[in-house]
Amino acid sequence: MPEHVLRLREKVGTDLLFLPAVCGIVVDDAGRVLLNRRTDTGRWALLGGILDPGEDVAAGVVREVLEETGVHVRPDRIVGVWTVPPMEYPNGDRASYVVTTFRCTPLSGEARVNDDESLEVAWFAPDALPPLSASNLERLAVALGDSPGASFADGVRPA
Repeated sequence: MPEHVLRLREKVGTDLLFLPAVCGIVVDDAGRVLLNRRTDTGRWALLGGILDPGEDVAAGVVREVLEETGVHVRPDRIVGVWTVPPMEYPNGDRASYVVTTFRCTPLSGEARVNDDESLEVAWFAPDALPPLSASNLERLAVALGDSPGASFADGVRPA
């Protein structure tokens, strides 16, 4: 958990926090997607995390992907913005996230476990993905689709 969130928790306890986050859908030249298997859930997932105070969303996705995988990326476009419904963690903390999701191109680095948030890091062909959450599959479908525009909740599209 980021230091600034720990400091907030000292003040608000387990009350609901509404936090900005980013997600990076990294797609290589072969069309493979970079995923990590998370230490907190043991499940495969898209890459991302909570933004630091004042951090730009594009810089945040570059930082998160690099921290988790050792791969430096270029954010190419915003795929969409999703709000994650409030969730409760085993320790009682409650949080909801507004996740800005980017499609990214890898520029350098070898994919590897690069921090304590990942058990494994690997590239997957879209037709050979491990089990992913419904929200990860939704974001991935939009990122790999033909639409150049961003996707928003309930099918809302910008004019």
